[in-house]
Amino acid sequence: MHQTSVRPVHVPSEPDSSYFLRVDWSGRGLGSGFELLLTDGQNAWRGDVSEAAVCREAEELEMQPERYIQDLQQALTGTEKSTNYSFVLTPSPPNSSSAVTLAYEKVQRDISFRMGSVLLKAVPEPTEAVRELLVHSLQRGNALERHNGKLEEENQRLIEEHQRITAELKHYAGDKEALEAELYSRFVLVLNEKKAKIRSLQQNITRLQEASADKQQKKDSVKCDQSAGQEQDEYGGSTDEEPGDARETAASASLPPEASAEGPLDDSLKDITDVAPCRKRRFRHVPAPQPEVKRPQRSQKRRPDPPGGSSKHQTPQRSTDAAAASPDTEDLFGDF
Repeated sequence: MHQTSVRPVHVPSEPDSSYFLRVDWSGRGLGSGFELLLTDGQNAWRGDVSEAAVCREAEELEMQPERYIQDLQQALTGTEKSTNYSFVLTPSPPNSSSAVTLAYEKVQRDISFRMGSVLLKAVPEPTEAVRELLVHSLQRGNALERHNGKLEEENQRLIEEHQRITAELKHYAGDKEALEAELYSRFVLVLNEKKAKIRSLQQNITRLQEASADKQQKKDSVKCDQSAGQEQDEYGGSTDEEPGDARETAASASLPPEASAEGPLDDSLKDITDVAPCRKRRFRHVPAPQPEVKRPQRSQKRRPDPPGGSSKHQTPQRSTDAAAASPDTEDLFGDF
């Protein structure tokens, strides 16, 4: 692929002169060799550099070939700033019919070193060389203009697209805000309903807890009453009067004062004092039968025993004492 580049060249030894340098090469870079054409608009000089010369210059500078080719292309095609590279033309000013030497140098931190040089021979017909340079420049200018037009069209299209997208974005932003407002209003309604439902559930829970607490309290009170009743049954019942005791109290109240005043001990003593004379008379003479005296029947309910023991255990002792004290009783047993 053939490539061409044209750039202005400033020669410090000739500040009033303007030179243009045309570079033609094939391939991906200047490493395979290139051709130079230098002109001031009236005269022209042409020369070429082979691939071997490029490699030799890189070896003399002790640089990597790739790095040297990159710096060389920047110096000759003008891809870098002009202050980084400078050119020296010998002789200066050049003769239109003689050869000249063009040297190119790299300036770095106020230090310059020569990257290479090329011998240029005078062109017999400089007008044709200048015409070719102008044609190439015009073609390059037209190509750049067309490219610039395409870029402008693309830029205009991008501007229109940006405006359209901006308008749509504003429209979407308005729709988004309206949708957010509607959703927020619906959310507020739903949230209020949920809050009301939660409050209702909380009130129901509170009522159920209170009812459960009351029910549990009633159960506890019933259990306490039952336990208290069981304790009373275990320790002898309550302090109320039993039905049997009530009947006995009523019966004792219906008796005369003298009978009610007598206790069970007096009754036993009376029975014993009546038996002894009867038995005495029975052995001495036969008395006439006497009618039985009916005594009022008393309640058959068993009374609690006196503190000193039962009446049955006391009756024989009391009878024995009475018999010993009575002379009739002694006479009765004396007959035997």
